[in-house]
Amino acid sequence: MIVLENTPSAVLVLAVGVLCGTGVYLLLERPLTRVLLGFILLSNGVNLMLLVAGGRAGASPVVGNAPPGERMSDPLAQAMILTAIVITLALTAFVLALAYRSWQLHGHDEVADDVEDRRVARQAALNAPAYEDADAAETGESLDEEAAEVYDEVADDGGRDDRPRPGGQGGEP
Repeated sequence: MIVLENTPSAVLVLAVGVLCGTGVYLLLERPLTRVLLGFILLSNGVNLMLLVAGGRAGASPVVGNAPPGERMSDPLAQAMILTAIVITLALTAFVLALAYRSWQLHGHDEVADDVEDRRVARQAALNAPAYEDADAAETGESLDEEAAEVYDEVADDGGRDDRPRPGGQGGEP
């Protein structure tokens, strides 16, 4: 019977699930501080998942440094986690700056609804188009109907390419 050496601990898998779930929940909130905390928790959960996916700890990943018979640890997971930590730090600083500026301007860090989003939501609730079709008055059909009947020049040109070429020659491939 073959037993895998990189079977993760149930506690680590549960910790990844709790961190990612809580992070996603907080990302869906309106205040920027909760969004920031959600992003930090989600990134820590993903970092822990990468660490678990890297397998069990082993010797340092330097060729010739490990004693015979001992396996080396996977350096790719460690490099990805270090990169993710740097990206998380940069994005955390950016969101903190956004929250601070929002606090200065408005006295709170809650993200407001966009007026255009409200208009689109009202139109979607009415199941009506959110645009005026200016061409419909001329032909009597909508843009969707016209688009279905448009002639495709590329599909019916017999392989001929009439685009101008450098040097003034066009036509044949």
